[in-house]
Order: sequence, then C-alpha cells, then structure tokens
Amino acid sequence: MRKNKIINIAVIAHVDAGKSTLVDAFLAQSGVFRANETMIDCIMDSDDIERERGITIYSKNCAVSYKDYKINIVDTPGHADFSSEVERIMRTVDTVILLVDSSEGPMPQTRFVLQKSLEQNINPILLINKIDKNDARIDEVVDEVYQLFMDLNASDIQLDFPILYGVGRDGIVSYHPEDSNEDLIPLFETIVKMVESYPDRNDEPLQLQISTLAYDDYIGRLGIGRITRGVIREAQSVTVVRNDGSTYTGKVNQVFNYMGLKRNAVSDAESGDIVVVSGLPEISIGDTICEPGMPEQLEKITIDAPTMSMNFMVNTSPFAGRVGKYVTSRHIRERLRKELEVNVGLLVEETESTDSFKVSGRGELHLSVLIENMRREGYELAVSKPEVIMHRENGKLMEPVEQVIISVPDAYAGAAIAKLNIRKGVMQSMYSDGNFSKIEYLVPTRGLMGFRSEFIGDTRGEGTLVRRFERFEEHKGDIPQRTNGVIIAQQAGTSTPYALNAISERAMLFIDIGTEVYEGMVIGMNSRKDDMIVNPARNKKQTNMRAAGSDDNIKLPPPKILTLEEALEFINDDELVEVVPDDIRLRKKYLNAMERRRR
Repeated sequence: MRKNKIINIAVIAHVDAGKSTLVDAFLAQSGVFRANETMIDCIMDSDDIERERGITIYSKNCAVSYKDYKINIVDTPGHADFSSEVERIMRTVDTVILLVDSSEGPMPQTRFVLQKSLEQNINPILLINKIDKNDARIDEVVDEVYQLFMDLNASDIQLDFPILYGVGRDGIVSYHPEDSNEDLIPLFETIVKMVESYPDRNDEPLQLQISTLAYDDYIGRLGIGRITRGVIREAQSVTVVRNDGSTYTGKVNQVFNYMGLKRNAVSDAESGDIVVVSGLPEISIGDTICEPGMPEQLEKITIDAPTMSMNFMVNTSPFAGRVGKYVTSRHIRERLRKELEVNVGLLVEETESTDSFKVSGRGELHLSVLIENMRREGYELAVSKPEVIMHRENGKLMEPVEQVIISVPDAYAGAAIAKLNIRKGVMQSMYSDGNFSKIEYLVPTRGLMGFRSEFIGDTRGEGTLVRRFERFEEHKGDIPQRTNGVIIAQQAGTSTPYALNAISERAMLFIDIGTEVYEGMVIGMNSRKDDMIVNPARNKKQTNMRAAGSDDNIKLPPPKILTLEEALEFINDDELVEVVPDDIRLRKKYLNAMERRRR
C-alpha cells in the first residue's frame, strides 16, 4: 500500500522575483523547524556565491507535509545561463508555481522558465507576488501573463490556470488581492485541488530517471530523480540504461528521500517520490534505473547547446604561484573533470597546448560562476576573452541572438538606443512608464560583450538590463567592440601616488596606491583608442629645494575595481584575466612590449 500521497512541484520565476523567499515560507509554515530554531532568509540558497549575488544557481530539493500529502518542492534557477538545471527538473514535477512580480510583470527569464514547463505539458499555477509594492499594477500584469501564455502556444487547459496573490516575504497568499489572509493555506489548497497525487504504481517494474547529480566526499557520486514506477530499495541490483541507449548492471547502496531540508536514509522509496541513490559511480544525467534484466529507457534528456566559450590556461604571470594552492595544468584538468560530473551544461575540450583548455557554457554568468568557485578553492588560472559559438545551417553562418529589456530614465534612453543600434540590435518595442522608458531589443550576443559596463556609465547607474538567449540568426557582420585602449605597466614595481596622479589625468585607473605591478599588466583604461605604456612605480626626483605646496597630499580619484564579469567583458582578444585566490588582474597575453609588436 502507498505510504503517502505524493505531489511534486517546482517554483519558477525571473531572477529576484521571490522564489527562494516563497520556499522559505513553505518550510516555515509546514512545521519543519522547531519553535526555538533560528531560520535564515533564502535558506535554500546554500552556496556562498548564491548568497552573495542573491540568485539561485543550482536546483535544490526539499519536502513538506500538508494534511495527508507529501509535497516535494524544487527551487529552480531563474537565469537562462543555468538552463541545464531548469530543463531537467521539469521532468520530475507535476505542476509549477509561476511567480511574477506585481510591478515588473513577465521578464525575459520568466518567458524562458515558463516555456520549459509548457513544453512538458505541465499546467501552471500563477502567483502574483509582492502585491504590497507601491507601484503594483496587478490587473495589467495578469493580462501580460495571459499574453505570454498565448505567445508560447499554451493549450486551452494550460491557459485556464488558477491565479493567486501574495507577499512571499511575509508568507502570505490569498485568492483575491483585497483578502486579509495571513498564511499559505490558499496556495496549499490550490495545489492539492488542482493536482492529483501521483498514481500508485508500486507494483510495476522499477523505472527511475536521473535528472540531477550531486557528489558526497564519503559515498561518492549521487543520482537524483523521480521514481516513475515501482519501488527502489537499498542494496538492490539494477540495470541502468544510459542516455545513449547502452546498458550496464550495478547495485544501489543507499536510498535517500527528503523531508524538510534533510536528506534521510530509507530502506525503500515508492513511485512518485524524488529520491537520491548512491553506489552507481557511472550514473549520469538522463540515465534510467530499471529492474535487473528489464531495461526500459525513458525519453532522453536533451540539454541546450553551449553558446559561449573561453580558454582556461595555466597562470604564467610573474606573480604566479604566490598564493594559489593549485597552479598546474594537471590541477586545472582534474577540477574541470570534476565539474563535468555535476554540471552537464558545460563542455570541456583539450586544445593544441597542454596548458590550455577550451571551456564552453550557456553564457558569461555560467562560466564566471565556475571560475569564481575555482578561485575560492585555491586555483590560479588565466582566462581569455569569451567567444560566441557559431554554427552553419544550410550553408549560412548562424550566431546566437539575445532578447534584451532595458529600463532607463528618459534622459538617458537616447544614449542606450544609439549604443544598441551600433551593436546591430533591432528594437522590438518601447513604451514609457512614468519617468522611465522600457525598451526591448534583439541583439547579437557578440554585441552585448562589454555593453553592461558602458550602459551603467551612460545611465549613471540608474538603468537596469536583463537579457536571455532567444535564438540563432544569420551572422550580422562586424560589430565594433571596445573603442578605448588600455594603460600597460612598463616594469615591475609598486605603484606610487606621484606616478598614478600623472596617469589618472588621461585614464581610468584599475589599481590603487601601493599595488604591486609587473611588466605587461593592465592597470587602467586609456581615454583614447591607443594603448599607452607607463611606469606606475615612478617616484618624484628628490632635490634640496622646497617648493610651495610640494608636500601636500596627492588626492586620487577612487580606482575602478572590476568584478570578474566586468573583467571578462572588458578585455580584448590580446588580453587575459588573471584569476588568483586573493585578486583579479588584467594583463596582455604577451607581457613584453617588443614581443607584442612582433605579434
């Protein structure tokens, strides 16, 4: 007999629409925590980078109880760069809760995550979140969501979605915006009324498809997925059908399921439940675990192809090996292989050089998160400028194009439009919202490299920009890239106030006083298009004559400290980003000026 009525749900939304906060409320109101237990915000965002950036990067599981139901909840990324996480988990859920901000309305990533759920014939529940905002426009946002469903060719059943209203931060959901409800009961009730619990298929042969991978230092590789039918038991022999159709036999060691945030070891798990299995070191995404001798493969899982690549290289700068623990090509190769075990949206290829690896992913953010994790783990490496991956279709060269939505003060809209037009962008729509203009563009991915930093400067930090991959289109021709040259250190030394003061008159500095530099290191951006070689360690010549004011303190403008993403966007083809545990530096590929001229 079935132990529980099981329903699996996913929470999907655009970045920063409140997914993780809603999951917090699910856990808090389901009795998972003790009365005296302190609960932190966005508890599912357990990764350091997720917490710092306020975004969900990896899909994660938890479970709550409501009446006689066990509800498995999957918190998903909202950014298209992590599409490989979203695509897989849609196979494991019965419905999705689509969160839409009551002010922003549907955004590019909303379209992406909703499209993935509709493709799996899932009937969503719409939750208009943050209805307490002063600029909430609830009715208009609901109309925009209906239009989005129609644009994505939703079926009549999918269009008949229930609509709820809430404030996820406070754990409040209601049937109508004016209701005075104080909990999530309307959402729980909507889920159990709209979604039938998973049918009892315990008596059928086992079938479980792996949708997510994890790794445990003690028990090794873990496979996570929903049991489509049958029961899986610890120490059970199984036949595994790989995603490519080949088979092998193995033995499951342990079986885990979720309750609250905890992964609990169980002797067996039944159909419909989301479980974690250990003991199969070769398990991979899309593999189907079956009864011994009864292989029956579920539909293959396909992952969108990478759109961007860059080279990961051994750090060869004069400062190499000072602070990093892992600096050789062997270390980098092993770390990338380990990443491939859980990050299936990634592609790693060997190059002609033994000290360089070509790494491809879904976008700059996807790749920069990997680099940032490696940096924090003690790795040193150099990274080349990101390159867009193109392909040929019917003899034509095709390149990725992204949907871009910008919101800017009316005074700066002209500058933003002019920049996007130069970058081969095509405007799709534009309308005014108060003193702001909301503009939608289709822009080649190549044209967006380096645009964000220019956009922030042009709009004095008041503009917002969101983007997502839309489709491949025919190659757009040459697109102008960075027009400014850089300031290059002439020799090794420590930067001085006297030297930087002179340089700052003609450049934006990337370093502060007292920074160690080496020959070929990029220390700033020139105000002109040519590169300029300077000596940032130069001191003022000392004399025995005192001039009025000569002893006054030199006051420099604060340097521009580049983040990893900004550095990757900024560099040109002849430059590298040097990534070490305690710093991010820019450099020329060839450090010596004479060698650069010969190249």
